[in-house]
Amino acid sequence: MRQYLAVVGLALMASTAAAGVAIGDKLEPFALKDATSGKDVDLKSAAGQKATVLMFIATQCPVSNDYNERMASLAKDYSGKGVAFVGINSNKQEAADEVAAHAKEHGFSFPVLKDPDNVKADQFGARVTPEVYVYDTDWKLRYHGRIDDKRAVSEVSSKDLSAALDAVLTGKEVAVAETKAFGCTIKRVTK
Repeated sequence: MRQYLAVVGLALMASTAAAGVAIGDKLEPFALKDATSGKDVDLKSAAGQKATVLMFIATQCPVSNDYNERMASLAKDYSGKGVAFVGINSNKQEAADEVAAHAKEHGFSFPVLKDPDNVKADQFGARVTPEVYVYDTDWKLRYHGRIDDKRAVSEVSSKDLSAALDAVLTGKEVAVAETKAFGCTIKRVTK
């Protein structure tokens, strides 16, 4: 019985650690290197924005790449409304120079930070690319999940990220605060 309880306890601890952040949790801003400039980008620089969108993205994932144009467009559309966009690449096999070239090729106007050893992906509980987290001006998590509901833009029926941002910008509760993100798994370093 004692062994069974120990195993159950370990499983609960592991599932809690894997859970990451939850709706309503506050983010302590952090800094990572921007793959395109090589400079540290501190999220504190987004202070005063009405919302901050953190997007876990990839260069080699076909699902994430299907969203490149949508991510660039959303950043363009919402940046004038007080929303900061930040990409985070946590894949171990995608080097900073590859991430920088990818961001430039796809016209990303937002920084794409390199998360060495997938520390931030682990902290957030991010599992796939693309996966997004929306924080309000007080760094409170208001939305977590997918950008929208379909890989093919012509089939999209639920623009989840846009709906969440519209709610945050108007001071309303996000109607659907969590959705299931889908895409390629983040390729993590072995720890």
